[in-house]
Amino acid sequence: MIIKTDRLILEVLGTKHFPTACKYMTDTENAKLMVFLPCEDNKEVLNYLRKAEMQWENEKPEYLDAAMILDGIHIGAVSIEFVDNGKTGELGWIIDKNYWGNGYTYEAAKAFMEYCSGKYNLTHYIAHADSENHASIRIMEKLGMTFVSIYGGRKNRISDEIRKEVMYELFI
Repeated sequence: MIIKTDRLILEVLGTKHFPTACKYMTDTENAKLMVFLPCEDNKEVLNYLRKAEMQWENEKPEYLDAAMILDGIHIGAVSIEFVDNGKTGELGWIIDKNYWGNGYTYEAAKAFMEYCSGKYNLTHYIAHADSENHASIRIMEKLGMTFVSIYGGRKNRISDEIRKEVMYELFI
């Protein structure tokens, strides 16, 4: 799987991305508003990359992760988790903080949605974010998603604080 956008190449996220994935997946500032990140160590990153790579070989994957490549450099990832018996795609993303604010995540998410809509016939997308993650909220809105709800109970991995989470969705 290779997807080309104006500035990026999306490819299967896997073990070849280990060094650069470690950089953003273990960085506490980079992942402070994430539920499942930061990873505790590089071993956890490697285990995740192995599992992500194997998902691409399944006829009906549980999720798919694509690496964002900019000028030959791996800068982040975009993902789709298949929920609701595969009828809905839950979007997710992470990008190295050195590349924040350039529109790369939006570009990758849009292209990955188009790919998944075509390959897996997805017509419904959802996304969640910490209510304080204004950048992710802007991406969801730019993708055409609409606000569904805000609720409590979100616990980010590196915090004991119970936070609020927003949910957005899009039907296409």
